[in-house]
Amino acid sequence: MKVLVVGASGATGSQLVAQLLHHNYTVKIIVRSLDKIPQTWQDNDHLQIITASILELSNSEIENIVRDCDAIASCLGHNLTFKGIYGQPRELVTDAVKRLCNAIKSNKLERTTKFVLMNTTGNLNRDLDERISFAQKCVIGLLRLLLPPHVDNEKAADYLRTQIGQNNRAVEWVAVRPDGLINEDQVSDYEIFPSPTRSAIFNAGKVSRINVANFMTNLITNENLWKEWKGQMPVIYSSSLVN
Repeated sequence: MKVLVVGASGATGSQLVAQLLHHNYTVKIIVRSLDKIPQTWQDNDHLQIITASILELSNSEIENIVRDCDAIASCLGHNLTFKGIYGQPRELVTDAVKRLCNAIKSNKLERTTKFVLMNTTGNLNRDLDERISFAQKCVIGLLRLLLPPHVDNEKAADYLRTQIGQNNRAVEWVAVRPDGLINEDQVSDYEIFPSPTRSAIFNAGKVSRINVANFMTNLITNENLWKEWKGQMPVIYSSSLVN
């Protein structure tokens, strides 16, 4: 199995790459710079590093990159700086998802490619009747006005839901929604739900980045787990951190 990871130099993306390599899967990553890439990765025969900005690659270049990949995982996000939040590209995640999915479809492969998107519990799954309080609706409304990355996350998931849909022959997808992200050194027990079990704004749970990466790895490599969650937006909490 070969997996493409975008956002591989980020806090969660790097955990995902590490776990895939640990299980001896072949991995491709697209990164702007090698600055955050461990030397052990650069020396790993199972890893192909493509140094580029994904939005600056041509359509044909992206098609070539994804052609031999069985799965694609996006852990892309905006840097938590003023430029990262309010500068360009405003729709980094959405545009990357669109370009990658379009490349998969353009290749017209006989097999289906898996697409796993890291999203957020602050984004509702509009395929389900996920009800939130009026106060939370107000806060999310403000987030849409004040924080472009939140809108980007919503649009990226909505693209998979509405444009790729449930019966696409080229792409199958899962959008993983972690709650409050924290750092831990080891994978621990975690729980998966179809929808949030608590308010993402007023009573957020927590989940370690390494647990999110573990769930994404298992989605990609475990066919039964994939069948259980494909076309959905599962929410993940670390078991020891949900109370």
